[in-house]
Amino acid sequence: MEHSRDVIAELAGDHREALALFARMQALTSGDKARKHLLDEVTIGLVRHAVAEEEYLYPAVREGIAHGDVLADKELADHIRVEGLLKDLQRRTADDAAFDRLVDDLIDEVSAHIRDEEQRVFVLLRQACPPEALRELGEKVRKAKKTAPTRPHPGAPVMPPANKLLAAGLGLVDRARDALTGRGRS
Repeated sequence: MEHSRDVIAELAGDHREALALFARMQALTSGDKARKHLLDEVTIGLVRHAVAEEEYLYPAVREGIAHGDVLADKELADHIRVEGLLKDLQRRTADDAAFDRLVDDLIDEVSAHIRDEEQRVFVLLRQACPPEALRELGEKVRKAKKTAPTRPHPGAPVMPPANKLLAAGLGLVDRARDALTGRGRS
């Protein structure tokens, strides 16, 4: 039952989706235009995921885990690097000379972030939070992803409350742009 998935299961599911999209991208030849379409799917998923984590996961980490501030700050720094790569990739075509290198950099960054989150952050969070709190966080994360931006906004705030205030507006603008351009449709 998806509605009862806790925050860890929800976010780990997002991780599996991103890794599967990366594998599909890597299976295509360099310069294939389908790589750019897959990158759009990856970008939409990663941005929504990151915004939801910034709004709910990392505040819970700061509050509930010893030295949570250090962990959350490290994860936020990862998000900033990934968002910069996504922004750079957004301006490029699949046959651009730097596209493949940037995709490889993105895959490396995201894969390392996933490993760190799943092996450290999620383990500590599961130890620190009761199951009901994790389920409530899961619901908040699912709701946040529905209204989150779909494009990278590297200058946007990543800390509450400013991130929550800005995310819904950016998400609305991004979804309108996506509808006009057809971005994100298979």
